[in-house]
Amino acid sequence: MPITIPHPHISTLARICRVRDLIRDCFDEPITLDDCALEAGLSPWHLLRSFRAAFGETPKEFLTRLRLERARQLLTVTTRSVTEVCFDVGFSSLGTFSVLFKRHVGRSPKEFRRQVRGWVSVPGTTPWAFIPCCFAYRFGAFAL
Repeated sequence: MPITIPHPHISTLARICRVRDLIRDCFDEPITLDDCALEAGLSPWHLLRSFRAAFGETPKEFLTRLRLERARQLLTVTTRSVTEVCFDVGFSSLGTFSVLFKRHVGRSPKEFRRQVRGWVSVPGTTPWAFIPCCFAYRFGAFAL
């Protein structure tokens, strides 16, 4: 028989939504469970249980997911090094970042960047275009 976790009370839900917003606004800074509990006015363990019941993940899992989503964006559209991206999104250890990134994305940050660069054109740059020579001649790209 599956274990059911009771849904949080409406007043508790408002408090944990404030915590979710705090994490979302400050994901690149060090945030502890105690910080979140203080924001919600709940004990750390009550917050942990209520957050998981409401959102399906713990505050730490939510924080990690946000950081990794932002890291994916930065690796896709910037030329910053993997180390710089790691610190930009709030991780304090390159090793931890790389392990979590590979676990969640399925590739190391470097492999992800290499793969994704072929799929995405960065805003403000012109992607390579292959134009048949006959079109180029017809529309004046080459003088005869």
